[in-house]
Amino acid sequence: MSYCIFLLRFVDGEVVALDAERFRQVTKQYVVAGGPEEDFSLLRAEDGGEADVYHEAHDEYGMQCVMATHFARGAMLGVLARLAAALGASIVPQNGGAMIFHEMDRRHLSVGLRENAVVIAPTADALQAAFDAR
Repeated sequence: MSYCIFLLRFVDGEVVALDAERFRQVTKQYVVAGGPEEDFSLLRAEDGGEADVYHEAHDEYGMQCVMATHFARGAMLGVLARLAAALGASIVPQNGGAMIFHEMDRRHLSVGLRENAVVIAPTADALQAAFDAR
C-alpha cells in the first residue's frame, strides 16, 4: 500500500517522545535492512509483507515520530498495530483521523484529532477494518 501512517504518542494534546529501546525490541525480529541507528528500517512480516519505516535519529529525548509507508496488507498491519500499542502511540493516517487502542487515550490526543478518533484492537484485522471504513 503506498500510503503513510504516523505513530505518534500524545500526552495532554502534545506529541511526546517514543521509547527508542522499545521500538528496537518490537522491530528487531522483522528488520531485513537498515535499523534504528540508520533512521530507516525495512520490515518484513512472517507472510512476506513489507513496510518502509522511517524513524528520526533519537537522542536522550527519544524518537518523536515513526512513519510507515509502502506497507503490505496482512501480517504487516499486525506488526504496525502491535508496534504502535507497545509504544503507547496512536496511529495517524496521512489523511487525518486517529486510531487509538483505549478510549482513555482520546483525552490525550490533540484537539483536532479527538472527535474522529476510533478505538481499535492492536491487530491486523482491526487496522485493516479501520482503513476500509475511511
